[in-house]
Formats: sequence, structure tokens, C-alpha cells
Amino acid sequence: MSTLPSPRIALVTGASRGLGTAIAEELGVAGWHVVAVARTTGGLEDMDDRIRGRRPGAEPATLAPMDVTNDDAMRHLCRSIYDRWGAVHLWVHAAIHAAPLCPSAHIEPKDWDKSIATNVRATGILIPMVEPLLRAGQGTALFFDDPRGGEPFFGSYGATKAAQMALVRSWQAETRKIGPRVQIETPNPMPTATRGRFYPGEDRAKLADIHTEAQRILALI
Repeated sequence: MSTLPSPRIALVTGASRGLGTAIAEELGVAGWHVVAVARTTGGLEDMDDRIRGRRPGAEPATLAPMDVTNDDAMRHLCRSIYDRWGAVHLWVHAAIHAAPLCPSAHIEPKDWDKSIATNVRATGILIPMVEPLLRAGQGTALFFDDPRGGEPFFGSYGATKAAQMALVRSWQAETRKIGPRVQIETPNPMPTATRGRFYPGEDRAKLADIHTEAQRILALI
């Protein structure tokens, strides 16, 4: 992905950890203005520091420490983006709740509720909020598939991730001719904290470098 001659606006939800923070960093280094959303303030600040460390003089990212399940906060953020820039050129939705693996008969209600709220409900609430901004910027929405539905012990994560993808694919089909562009990618396995919880003891040296994977995915949009 080449460096842009002038800033474009990237909204990254789930920008403090994993692939989300790597993509936010790569976008910032390439000259995008990143609006980074996550619950973890420290993770957002670290990401912003890495951008400016790799690209001296880069404009600081706009850090929005908030939960994507907070409808009012996200609505206010989208309105603020519209008032300041008028559009979003790229929305990267990497926010996810990865519930602990367990038999389906032992899923904790709090994990089930949080999985639905983060992985399904928030996506359905955010699409109507962000779509007008993407239309204004002739932009792209980028989502990540992780097909675990039906796998043993992945009940909470697999079911809600599959529901999220079903919603996104409907949006993709609806907007194919009129925009915004909706893109779904399936990342290669990476040594993220989430994967570490799912596969403890795995040889992480064999997994894809997270920044290399971020660059590969961004080259496709």
C-alpha cells in the first residue's frame, strides 16, 4: 500500500490489540488519519506512539477510548467524524469478544451475553451509523472472518462470529452495485493473545507475523 499524498480517514474499531492495532499502525505510517476505537486507552496510546516512531512528524491519531457496545458513544463519535471530516474512507472492524472455550452446556451466561453484544449486536448497530460516512467517502468496510462455527468448545465464539459474518455478507450483497464496498478477509493464523488462549502451547514461531499480515490484507483493499 503506497503512502497517500494527503490524509484519508480510517475508522478502526478494535484498534488496541491484535490485528486491529497492527492495521491501524500500518495505516498511520502510510499517511492515513486513523480514528482508533478500543476500550484500552494504554493500547491505543502505544499504537499511536509506534506510528510516530516509524513516521516522524506524522499527525497523531484520534484516539477514542470507548466500548463499541455503547450505542450513544459510538453515535456521538460518528457524528463528530462527520462534523470534522465529512466522510470515512475505510472502516476496519476488528473488535471481537473471544469467550473462553468450553462445552456448549457449560457456557457462562455473562460470556454468551457479551459475545452477542460485541460480535453481533454492535456490528448491526454500527453498520447503519458508519454506512453514510462510507458513502460520502466512496469508502470500503473491511471485516475479518474466522470460521469456527460447529467446532467443539467454540460454541459462544463460533456461533456469534458466524452470525456476524451472515450479517456482513447480507450488507455486502446489498451494496455490491451501489456501495459502499464491503470486503471480508480471512487472516492467516497469527500469534495474537486471542489465539494464545484458544491454542495454548502452540508453536507461535510458525504463525504469520502480524504486521506482515496487516500489510498483506491492506494491499487487497
